[in-house]
Amino acid sequence: MGRLRVKGKAGAAKNYITRSSAVKKLQCSLADFRRLCILKGIFPREPRSRKKANKGSSAPTSFYYSKDIAYIDHEPILKKLREHKAFAKKLSRALGRGEWSSAKSLEENKPIYHLDHIIKERYPTFIDAVRDIDDALCMVFLFASLPSTSRLPFELVENCARLAAEWQLYVINSRSLRKVFLSIKGVYYQAEIMDQTVTWLVPYLFTQNVPADVDIRVMLTFLELYQTLLSFVFFKLFTDAGLVYPPPLDIKKDENGAGVNAFTLQGNSRQSSSKPAHNSFGSHITGKVVRQTIKNIAANSDMDGHDADMPASDSAPEADEEFTPRASSNDKATVTLPTLQTLSTLPQTLSTDLFSPFTFFLSRETPRSIFEFLVRSFGGRIGWPSSSGAGSPFDEMDPNITHIIIDRPLIEREETREQKELRLRRKYVQPQWIVDCINAGKILLEEPYGQGKILPPHLSPFGEYEGAYIPTTAESAPVEEEEEGSEIMEEDTEDREALDTVMQAVTEEPTSLRAAELVAEAAGVDYGAFEATVKQAHKRLGKETDSEIDHGESDMNKMMMSNKQRNLYEKMKYSRQKKEAEVSVHYQDYIQIVHCSSF
Repeated sequence: MGRLRVKGKAGAAKNYITRSSAVKKLQCSLADFRRLCILKGIFPREPRSRKKANKGSSAPTSFYYSKDIAYIDHEPILKKLREHKAFAKKLSRALGRGEWSSAKSLEENKPIYHLDHIIKERYPTFIDAVRDIDDALCMVFLFASLPSTSRLPFELVENCARLAAEWQLYVINSRSLRKVFLSIKGVYYQAEIMDQTVTWLVPYLFTQNVPADVDIRVMLTFLELYQTLLSFVFFKLFTDAGLVYPPPLDIKKDENGAGVNAFTLQGNSRQSSSKPAHNSFGSHITGKVVRQTIKNIAANSDMDGHDADMPASDSAPEADEEFTPRASSNDKATVTLPTLQTLSTLPQTLSTDLFSPFTFFLSRETPRSIFEFLVRSFGGRIGWPSSSGAGSPFDEMDPNITHIIIDRPLIEREETREQKELRLRRKYVQPQWIVDCINAGKILLEEPYGQGKILPPHLSPFGEYEGAYIPTTAESAPVEEEEEGSEIMEEDTEDREALDTVMQAVTEEPTSLRAAELVAEAAGVDYGAFEATVKQAHKRLGKETDSEIDHGESDMNKMMMSNKQRNLYEKMKYSRQKKEAEVSVHYQDYIQIVHCSSF
């Protein structure tokens, strides 16, 4: 006789647990349960049968894995939250009774929890942490631009601004920025950190307000986790680059609005002295270290048997091993294998010193935080007026300035002789030129981006998925149709109506072609325009017949398929049509932008 299965004690009823049951089991409030789930990365699950998981009830509810709830039950933060609940009760009781000394002692011994162990659990390797900092950077930059209110303490906003500045400092120092896009939401950046692509969004510097209907507590819980994660990641990145973390902050410069320049990058002298000892324990062992250790062991064994001294050649430091190509016994040709030295000499796909030959000066209407970060990330020097903040390395009269980034209309004004000479030696460009040069990977011509000129379309560089919109292919597609229909577009309204009638009357039969010709002659349509219309009509008919043939063949093929193959074919067809629709929408937007810019 097999085991008896009790209803509600096995299967989905055992594997899943409702949210109310989970809160009751953990003996915490709903807000604390939500905070624990966010910190531990636990989210609701959808069972196959909600009725079986809910023990026969069909009431709407959220389900979690029972193992996840058991995992939370042993979390040290849960214990700290319970202690904080007891602390809040004791503090309110002491304040109500007027016991100020006990309230002060309670405040000094307030229970505090740390998220270090959670970061180590969720990100076992450093690459995992780098791969997952996209959302963390977006959240930190968002809160760095918000004003401090009763719901947002000043210390929280200040810490987010510090983390944002530290990230920008590292990207500038490592020259790891790759793509930029100026969108309506803000500025999208993409950097390459340890062969991982990191994309984040920075809002524009407008006056922000926090809506009252937004539950900011959930966002603050995510921000709490992200701040700890970024602190770990930045410490590792800065120390690997030989820099001191956190970088020292000049409070006076920060108060004067220096921004990123208020932080100073300093080399870590202790890291270089600790590297040999660190390597000797095997964390970064090379072939040279292994060979030297073997020679020392052999030399020590010889010293025990003989009193001879060590040879001078053994004590001399070895040079790094180089690859020597040798001919194979099977192949006559010698194949040259790449080494680390040859790979380091290969040309880079994107020049990180793109702006190094130039010196820029920002006009007062251009956002300094954005373009200072862009120019410095690619090796350029940049200055700004005193109204944009302190810390500019040079002023507007510096003779080394090559480009003026200006975003105001061109107005004729009286200038001195010195000002005219400076204007002739410099190039005045609009801010979009900086971004387009970065995305193109080269220095573009300054003339289309001159002051007061209509700018070319600013297209997104993030089209990496299959079937993405590519502007060059979209531009070249409709050229033939535009050339053939150019004569038609120049006709009057009456001629267009007559040509539409011709288009509808033309078929493959010669009698219909003769009738269409008579209609065009009676309407006074030019013979060249009539021929172009007939060509377009024949093309349309050919496409319709081809589509009918293809549709018939596809129907015959679908009849021979099984149900599984037919469903898979329909899904593939739907996804292909969806991509084609997205490409057509992008093309229409591009055409609209081009027409607007031409006017």
